[in-house]
Amino acid sequence: MHFGLLLTFVCLCLFAAPAFSIVNVSSPTNGNTSTSPVHFVATGSSPACSKGVAAMGIYTTPGVLAYTVKGSKLDTFLTMNSGTYNVTVKQWDNCGWATGTKVALTVSGSTGKTYVFSDLQSKTGWTGYALLPPMYPLCGKCKSTGPEMKWSWTQNLGSPAPTMDGKTTKSHYGGGTVQWSDAFWNIHLIGSVSSQGIKDTSKIIVPNLHDFTYDVYFWVGNINNSQALEFDINQFVGGKSYIWGHECRVLGGYEWDTWNNQKKHWVPSGIPCHPVSNAWNHLTLHVQRTSGGKLLFHTIALNGKTAILDRYDSPTSTNWHGVTINYQIDGNKQITPYSVYIDKLTFTAK
Repeated sequence: MHFGLLLTFVCLCLFAAPAFSIVNVSSPTNGNTSTSPVHFVATGSSPACSKGVAAMGIYTTPGVLAYTVKGSKLDTFLTMNSGTYNVTVKQWDNCGWATGTKVALTVSGSTGKTYVFSDLQSKTGWTGYALLPPMYPLCGKCKSTGPEMKWSWTQNLGSPAPTMDGKTTKSHYGGGTVQWSDAFWNIHLIGSVSSQGIKDTSKIIVPNLHDFTYDVYFWVGNINNSQALEFDINQFVGGKSYIWGHECRVLGGYEWDTWNNQKKHWVPSGIPCHPVSNAWNHLTLHVQRTSGGKLLFHTIALNGKTAILDRYDSPTSTNWHGVTINYQIDGNKQITPYSVYIDKLTFTAK
């Protein structure tokens, strides 16, 4: 065989998947029109690879990878502008093969509104509580002045440093008499007790929200004074409670944990969490509620490094209806006081 032909043959073998490797796209249907966000559902298979499918992804246009997920199942909503697309839903298996299925798609309009809450750390509506071991319920009898635990929430600091823009909030864990106690803050965004004026009395807003992003800057003088930092996204809809809890476990090993809704415990992710002391840290969390009613913990980005988590979980039961977020700073064994400054807290729901 001519050397050039042989080289071409080798290259094709490396990059073209066997003909019986399949990406089956059940949504959207080829040639149909969809509204934005577009619901993508697909499964992959690679019988020639005993190790199975490693990941799947969506190319909305050639060279633009808009979404990836680990494993052989894909279920997500993508916000897309109106227009005509030739989308490729692709899979990569653990043997080095890749294949895809093309979907011709027209996108027209949007099924609902995107809700963006900016500079939330400076808004009214935050409520603070003490959480005490061993069960960590909201302590109704505890006061911010102690003695069990002391805490404070000081908004719109213009100076001194490390304030960022005149809208910085100082959250403070002041110690107390109880080891391992936590300072917890919560704000109701959408629902009957919304602090932002979005009551959703007809219950038509919350059911249409599937995609959530929690974006915040935080500053800690000495990160090692903190046992952990926690950032949670909560949706209550259709009798189900979806808690996307994220904890940067500092003194327990500098690792991200996520919340198991059913068993009510933290699940180690294997993703490092190393906030920088005496500096502003930028955190972005992206989660989704899938069409199948699952929680998807998608990505965690800290200081420019994005980790794909893609852990699925199941909701629990509730009578609540709405969307809230939490923020929490945890005390250590020595009950060491410390402060965390937060700014540019933006929450997006769509």
